Amino acid sequence: MSPVALSLIVFICVFGGVLLGMFLRKSLPQDHLSADSKGAVNLGIGMIGTMAALVLGLLVAAAWTFYSSQKDELTLISAKVVMLDRLLAHYGPESQGARAELRGRVTVILDRVFRSEHSGRAPQAPGAGAEVLYDQIQQLAPQNDTQRSIKGAALNVAMEIGSTRWLMFEQESFPIPKGLLIVVVFWFTVVFASFGLHAPRNSTVMVTLFLCAVSVAGAILLILELYNPFGGLLHISSAPLENALAQLGK
Repeated sequence: MSPVALSLIVFICVFGGVLLGMFLRKSLPQDHLSADSKGAVNLGIGMIGTMAALVLGLLVAAAWTFYSSQKDELTLISAKVVMLDRLLAHYGPESQGARAELRGRVTVILDRVFRSEHSGRAPQAPGAGAEVLYDQIQQLAPQNDTQRSIKGAALNVAMEIGSTRWLMFEQESFPIPKGLLIVVVFWFTVVFASFGLHAPRNSTVMVTLFLCAVSVAGAILLILELYNPFGGLLHISSAPLENALAQLGK
């Protein structure tokens, strides 16, 4: 199910709590709506609202950390790709095959990850292409100390690119904490039901509670989108990798 559809369900649940509270207000005996009853209910709802706000904040922070780490790792890969190409250029003409393979791998990553970023596909493993590049560098036969030094550095950079790419794949496979999301939505539904239970029925109150429910659903949408960094509304820009591709072969 898409993040927008899930956030719509959250809105229905939260604003449905308001309507449920208003319905219960008509059905409850009058003594259940006394000042003492409202005070006791407000104490409990205050505790639930505080917990919901804290957990929602933690979920947003965790989602932003995940999103930022993916963005930083993409920038790191882009820089290392250019560095690897420059090392191979300094090695000599014998490295032309490895440089062509490197350019091909960057093009494949752009096609698989970014140019299909709105397809909603599951994360794909990096594949064996990076190993082909590593093997081509390994097969280079240095003729002097300079080439031997460059080959060792190029192998290290190639390994770092591969390990970072696999790290990004494994991080992208992390599940969204759905259990926490369900609990938070339940808490907010209870809180909004208490609002409907005690709030007067007029247009100002209804519009305010409607906008509050939209805000809660928007926060859930933000969390879901941040956990989908290469697709959706908040996808990471492919500019760093495209800039790196433009530098290859020079």
